[in-house]
Order: sequence, then structure tokens, then C-alpha cells
Amino acid sequence: MERNSELNISVVIPMYNAAKTIERALNSIKDQTLKCNYQIIVVNDGSKDNSQEIVEKYIADNPQLNITLINQLNGGVSKARNTGLKHASGNLIAFLDSDDAWKEEKIEEQVNVFETYQHVDFLGTGFAGFGINAEEGRLQRIFFKDLLFKNYFQPSTILMKREIVDKVGYFDENQKYAEEGNYFFRVSKDFKCFFLNQELIVFGDGKSGFGESGLSANLKEMEKGELKNLKFAYENKWIGFGLYFVTVCFSLLKYLRRIVIVKLR
Repeated sequence: MERNSELNISVVIPMYNAAKTIERALNSIKDQTLKCNYQIIVVNDGSKDNSQEIVEKYIADNPQLNITLINQLNGGVSKARNTGLKHASGNLIAFLDSDDAWKEEKIEEQVNVFETYQHVDFLGTGFAGFGINAEEGRLQRIFFKDLLFKNYFQPSTILMKREIVDKVGYFDENQKYAEEGNYFFRVSKDFKCFFLNQELIVFGDGKSGFGESGLSANLKEMEKGELKNLKFAYENKWIGFGLYFVTVCFSLLKYLRRIVIVKLR
């Protein structure tokens, strides 16, 4: 589908040792049914494999695409995303992790929501194995307090308005685990966040969200990150002590459940 040439979407891709998956990620942008102005920003976060060379060849082979490759020393995914955000010029901003891929209708479905519901600022979607208990395609408002108990958003599903970066700022570069949860907390305090109950990405090459590989495989550190986010909310007086205590207990129970699931695989 063709769109107004004024629609500019910046796509931020943090990349680290993604030689096996980065081309698939880039192809999933090129194959989107919504044809508009895509600014693709690949931030190579000190990869030690040949990811950089693969992207350079992809750029040369696809001159019709607006792709920028930024190489930096390894500083973690938050720093890589922030580098991309600082170069983003689109009126809408999307994230795509280098080991994920979008389904071809992903951006078209999300832009349709933005155009139909002008009050939507931030929109995530489902992916294989994750959604809400509702009919497919349902649009549900996600409030800050909802995020205290469940993270509804995975970075590769997000499409958001530029104003969010202008007001909320950037990811916490000092937080290595559950860093996206901290960012989503801050976004949800000032902007209207929604979840579209539709599977629109292929997540981690078909892996589950935790216990498989990469950052999410380190369950203990992930739990520390989640607890840090809850403490952040409490210290900023976004929640009282009672709710803080309840959410910490709930988070620890989820952690124990994840350990059991991983051991039973």
C-alpha cells in the first residue's frame, strides 16, 4: 500500500554479533506492505563477527533503501538504541532487534491504528506465544499500573510518536537487564500506550522470551533488573509502599515460575 510521502518512519536496529539474522531483519523492513519513507539506522555495537560486512554489502545491494550503518564500541543494547534514536528523524519511530523480523503487514496495521485513533501515542503488538486473552485484533489501553505486573511490550513490536523521545528521553545506559521495562514505565506515565492483539513479529528466530539465549537467558539478572524497575517507580513516588511490596512479591513468584519452566524443557 502506498502512503503519503510525508509519512517518515525511523527504524532503530541495535546489532551485536548478528551475522546469522541481520539480513532477515533488514529484508522484513524492505518487504513491508506499507510503502513509505523508511529511515533504517543499524547501530553496530562492537560486533566481533562479520555483521558489519554483511550490512555494508546489503546497503550496496539495496541502494533504493535509506540505510545508515553506525559503528561504535560495545556499550550495550541501551546505548545502541540511544545512538539510533539520536539519529532518528522520522515522525514515527520503530525498534527492531537484529535477531527479530517483522511480518510484512506489521507497519501497515500499526499505522492504520494511528490514523484511526489519533490519541494513540505508543503501540505494541503480540508475537508468537504472547498476547492478551481477547479476540485477535483487539486494541487495549495499557496503563502504568498494568506494566507493574506484566510487561506487555517487546521492543521489536513498538511503533511510537516522535514526541515521546523529545519528552521522555532515552534508555538508561547503566541498566543492562530489563532496561526496556524502565523505559516503558517512563513512557506510560506521560503518554497513551496501547497493545494491538495481533502477532506481527517473529521473535528471536522462534525462541521463547526467556531462558533460551542472549540477555533473556540470564534469568537471575533479568529478575534483578525487574526489581530495580519497581524500586525506581517507588523511589519516584509513582507507587506507595503497599503496592511496591505486592509487585515485588509477584515478580519473585514469576521468577520462580520461569526457573521451573526452564528446568522442565
